[in-house]
Amino acid sequence: MEEKRGVISGGTSGIGLAAAKLLVRDGAHVFIVGRDDQKGAAALAELTEGKGRADYVQADVSTLEGCRKVAEIVGHHDGKVDFLVNCAGRYKEQPIDEITESEYDAMMNANVKSTIFLTKTMIPLFSENQPSIVNIASDAALEGNYGCAVYAASKGAVVAFTRAAALDLSPWVRVNCICPGDVDTPLVQKQLEEGGYTMASMASIYPLGRIGRPEEVAHMICSVLSPLNGFMTGAILSVDGGLTAK
Repeated sequence: MEEKRGVISGGTSGIGLAAAKLLVRDGAHVFIVGRDDQKGAAALAELTEGKGRADYVQADVSTLEGCRKVAEIVGHHDGKVDFLVNCAGRYKEQPIDEITESEYDAMMNANVKSTIFLTKTMIPLFSENQPSIVNIASDAALEGNYGCAVYAASKGAVVAFTRAAALDLSPWVRVNCICPGDVDTPLVQKQLEEGGYTMASMASIYPLGRIGRPEEVAHMICSVLSPLNGFMTGAILSVDGGLTAK
């Protein structure tokens, strides 16, 4: 990925930040996108090692205005881009009978609208040099999970969008999707706090006996983005410690 240029939404923490670190080390120019300037500054401070560089873009990609803002800023800086990682997202556990319209809208905007419209607004910026998109879904997109029906539906939509976009954008742009299980990120720490259960209980359902690390998913993101995987598009890849194998 040396000298490649691209965007990671949700790039200021968790999986997105871990992927940015690997890409910068490899020599890429990465624009990390987030809503919080303080988190953006902290993330940039962690992206100083490697042959590449990083910039921060403040934007809310759950809105069309935010997606357009990202494309405008990135286009002004670099003109063309070679990759996009749609990693921004939201998680909330809620039984079906307690779902509200506002919470549904927030989940779908954060997980589905952001993926679709950031992809759309970035298309005019993609280079002719084997550009690649990686969307981040979830194991919940592939099988039913208790207490998170809207989240599962939103990530299932990301999987379906990936397959459709891979066809629409072929043979120019490759589009693939990664479905992680639980990963030790701030999002999962918040989930544990709100759900009232422990890391040990979460880990117990995984055949590997633990949840994932951000770096493990980031490694897969970078591998799939690479032109060395030039024959892969429309793929849905599980990185879930064997969870969906059961």
